[in-house]
Amino acid sequence: MTDNWQAPDSPVPPQYGALGTPPPYQHPGAQQGWTPPPKPGLIPLRPIGFGTLLAASFQVLRRNPKATFGSSLIIQSAIMLVTVLVVGLVTFWAVDRIDSAPLDQQDTVAAGSILTGVLFTIIPIALSIIASALLQAIIVVEVARATLGEKQRLGALWRKAATRLWPLALWTLLITAALLLAVAVISGIVVLLVTVGGVAGIVSGVLIGVFGGLLLMAASAFIYTKTSMVPSLIVLEKMGVRASVIRSWSLTRGYFWRTLGVLLLVGLIVQVISQVVSLPVSIVLGFGTVLVDPTGAFLEESSIITLVVSLLIAIPIAAVAAVVQSAAVALIYLDLRMRKEGLDLELARYVESAAQGLDLPDPYLVPGPSAP
Repeated sequence: MTDNWQAPDSPVPPQYGALGTPPPYQHPGAQQGWTPPPKPGLIPLRPIGFGTLLAASFQVLRRNPKATFGSSLIIQSAIMLVTVLVVGLVTFWAVDRIDSAPLDQQDTVAAGSILTGVLFTIIPIALSIIASALLQAIIVVEVARATLGEKQRLGALWRKAATRLWPLALWTLLITAALLLAVAVISGIVVLLVTVGGVAGIVSGVLIGVFGGLLLMAASAFIYTKTSMVPSLIVLEKMGVRASVIRSWSLTRGYFWRTLGVLLLVGLIVQVISQVVSLPVSIVLGFGTVLVDPTGAFLEESSIITLVVSLLIAIPIAAVAAVVQSAAVALIYLDLRMRKEGLDLELARYVESAAQGLDLPDPYLVPGPSAP
């Protein structure tokens, strides 16, 4: 008889973890095991890691392609079409006007034509600002509702985005004008020094141009990062431009380098993918033009064909890039609010209540003066 013998009426208790055995009883007050956060839609309702953020930025396209890629394709096509038409027609008109002018008046006509062309470029710039603001609003709304497990149609997204279009367009205009003004000031100083300063002026102008450009890049990166949440705040929290800037500055406090790194890395990935797709097409077009028309006898026709094919490639690439980058910014906004304000708990509560048929207020609105 061995020492390990036990009577038949005293069975050996099964070990926890054995196949088919239940876990041991725990007191209701004891700490329970970890359970994963709910994932009703696009992302799990918890602070977002970089891998999840990057994957979700591209998943926005796959999850609702008609509303996201379709909207971006429409907007990018409109921008490029208007730009090509306006610039092409104005250029054709200016060249024809200069060629038909008398020799003694060509300089005056050329100056007037150039000024007219510059004024006409305001049209595509204004359209681009409004269209970019609309696309940002569309993607922000899509990311916010997809996080809750909702799938919006294209028309519904456009209607919701249109309600916040003008504040967002105003913000886009302000930030674009500030950047252009800074570039104009630095360029004007450099030109003035080089023109009237002699050798010392040329040296000073070059130094100011180099260091001024570097300083402008650093300042632009800082301001862009600190205000990158403004579009999401304008759209989701219904804030004005000034209040959105202040709150964006506050949300990114303590997360500046993380936010900047994510924005730069997502932008780099998008640019690399765009170049990988577009570069072979450009090379094939270049060699194809030379092989088909080696003497240049049909230069005008081949140029038009090259332009059309290039646009057909560039527009979808730009549409995808715009969606991914806008989605990344919206996801960073959600991540910051989850980390600093516990938004994930509010979203989980909203999803659970909505599943029970309860009517709840928008979980993205902040109670207080900012809420409508």
